[in-house]
Amino acid sequence: MVSAIVLVKTEKDKTPQLAQEIADMKGVSEVFSVTGRYDLVVIVKVKVLDQIADVVSGFMRQIEGITETETLIAFRAFSTVEQNAGFDLGLD
Repeated sequence: MVSAIVLVKTEKDKTPQLAQEIADMKGVSEVFSVTGRYDLVVIVKVKVLDQIADVVSGFMRQIEGITETETLIAFRAFSTVEQNAGFDLGLD
């Protein structure tokens, strides 16, 4: 699993609409509206690295109202949620 964090700047007053549109995209696991220099933080999780380009450059950067993105590729996950997910067999 490859994870990326995408920082997104949007046009004024379009943030909620764009957040929902991005959240519905294949490969996007979470979208957060945030304070600071960026308007949205998008968590992308895909099977292979090339799919990051599909999500960010192929889809996200084409959405009208997004003015800028910065993509951070995750090398390693340190949260217990991510570590525990690796041991989850999906059994109840």
